[in-house]
Amino acid sequence: MSRFDAHAAEQGEPEREVSPALTVGEGDIDAGLRPRSLDEFIGQPRVREQLQLVIEGAKNRGGTPDHILLSGPPGLGKTSLAMIIAAELGSSLRVTSGPALERAGDLAAMLSNLVEHDVLFIDEIHRIARPAEEMLYLAMEDFRVDVVVGKGPGATSIPLEVAPFTLVGATTRSGALTGPLRDRFGFTAHMDFYEPAELEQVLARSAGILGIELGAEAAAEIARRSRGTPRIANRLLRRVRDYAEVRADGVITRDVAKAALEVYDVDELGLDRLDRAVLTALTRSFGGGPVGVSTLAVAVGEEATTVEEVCEPFLVRAGMIARTPRGRVATAQAWTHLGLSPPAGVTAFGQPALFEEP
Repeated sequence: MSRFDAHAAEQGEPEREVSPALTVGEGDIDAGLRPRSLDEFIGQPRVREQLQLVIEGAKNRGGTPDHILLSGPPGLGKTSLAMIIAAELGSSLRVTSGPALERAGDLAAMLSNLVEHDVLFIDEIHRIARPAEEMLYLAMEDFRVDVVVGKGPGATSIPLEVAPFTLVGATTRSGALTGPLRDRFGFTAHMDFYEPAELEQVLARSAGILGIELGAEAAAEIARRSRGTPRIANRLLRRVRDYAEVRADGVITRDVAKAALEVYDVDELGLDRLDRAVLTALTRSFGGGPVGVSTLAVAVGEEATTVEEVCEPFLVRAGMIARTPRGRVATAQAWTHLGLSPPAGVTAFGQPALFEEP
């Protein structure tokens, strides 16, 4: 069996860009902004405390920690935590993703290349192929895999030992995991969206690393438009920095931040052009709904999956859209945000009658 290093590709969930393509070198900047220890990691205090106990307990015993599952929306730091777990354990990190494990052989080759105490990180673990997932069951429980050699009646199964390792799985859809896979994780943690004050800390830290002069009011302005997500906060910080260096004196004040974010079509609630297009279509073209997501996607010229997976979660969380048995409806807050008067009977949660079963 061939041995090879794990894939390092990370394939994220669909996520909108609020600016043109990243400039050369920004991938390196992103890596430089990642926290390197639990002490440096901002936010998620309960998850950090729990992970600290898991890691310290394993170190005291001289063994490997239980397998760890991290779930939550994109951009909250699941990959960073996987790197931190390996660093805190003093172990090597092997990185791959669920879509990259199409066959059981792909996983077997990777597992055979692990050494004792390695940390294997599988991003988007909910997308792992079924044959590879079934092989992973045995590896997680007994640290061995059964490799089938040959075909047909003459095929034989050869057991191969796997060095004790810790699997860290990350998923944005914990509900998409099969029960047998989920049950094999000894520790699971769900990561929540960040509070604005936590994002201000993230921005202050990133500004210090990047050498950006960022005022407290400017940090607050960027934080409240970052959709509760550190990845978006850091992305907006880089775009505001561009604006400050080109059109201002390089110092990011609140006025500079507001002007920059206006250029990049990010409004005061963090909605971007596509978000507003969805709300505009829902209110102006369909009278506030109800309307199906496929019809809504056609109206804004996007794929249905983009509207459903990228726009809708934030719009629902922001109280702009409500899901009903008959389709999506705009809430009174959505109408008001667009500067429109909501029709009679529309409440903060849409039109109450629409929630009734037909």
